[in-house]
Amino acid sequence: MIEAKNIQQLDLNLLKIFECLYREKNMSETAKVLYITPSAVSHAIKRLRSVLNDPLFERQGQLMLPTPACQRMAPELIDLLEKLRQVLQACGDFNLATTAQTFKIALHDAIEPIVLPKLQLALAKHAPNASFASVKLSREDMHKQLANHQIDMAIDVARPIKAPISHAVLSSDHFCVLMKKNHPLKNQLNIDNYLAAKHVAVSNRATGTVIEDIALLQLSFNRQVAIRCQNYFAAKEVIKDAPFLLTLPSMVASQLLDDTLIARPVPTTMPAIYQHLYWHQSTDKDDALVWLRGQVQHIFKR
Repeated sequence: MIEAKNIQQLDLNLLKIFECLYREKNMSETAKVLYITPSAVSHAIKRLRSVLNDPLFERQGQLMLPTPACQRMAPELIDLLEKLRQVLQACGDFNLATTAQTFKIALHDAIEPIVLPKLQLALAKHAPNASFASVKLSREDMHKQLANHQIDMAIDVARPIKAPISHAVLSSDHFCVLMKKNHPLKNQLNIDNYLAAKHVAVSNRATGTVIEDIALLQLSFNRQVAIRCQNYFAAKEVIKDAPFLLTLPSMVASQLLDDTLIARPVPTTMPAIYQHLYWHQSTDKDDALVWLRGQVQHIFKR
């Protein structure tokens, strides 16, 4: 029998670590998700084992698998933790007109000009005391940032996810090609001269395949990337004075076009690009974030 005194003195933070280890089944992954050290995870589970008089998890290779007692307890405990979060989120009535909440959205800088001005108008009209922060999108850390509430939501292309991350399609888009207005291929772009041309690619990585090349490789096409830029605004400046081609989503192209550039269809059939909205399931009943997600979805439907 577990002593009541031990339960009363239990640090609830231990349960958060327990929940994460139960889902991740790995000490190192749990530490990454929670932004703590593996030794902190190990120490927390050791304390829980002492309170509950059960090993809770047993190591099998790289995995930490739940004991029978842990397996019986965990689903109900995790459900109770989720209900506790919902109760705390609902503390106090949410008033859109008076809230001073700061919303944090992770997104690629290429779509900031599409999202931020319209979102600012929505806040000015409905939530004048609220503010928002645009955060650099980190695909590797997105699920951890959502879990730890470092960001409230993220906007990104379609990607594999798993619970407790939820997602919804915001829009579908297609690739196009930007070039300077007097480019020699402006009226005769075909797949052969497209592949023979020099290209500008956009990525914050020095090497690796960019999104349009993934689509081209699926069609057995390979192009020559002469320059990699960190953002589309720099790429635009490059192609204004050079005979390079810039392949990008049409939504982004619409923000870059001016009287020095022209857009042409990609001379082959490429898969559509889908933008998704991502959030953590623990915020499903957070009135403020439900409202904000609705505003973001409305922006992409216009």
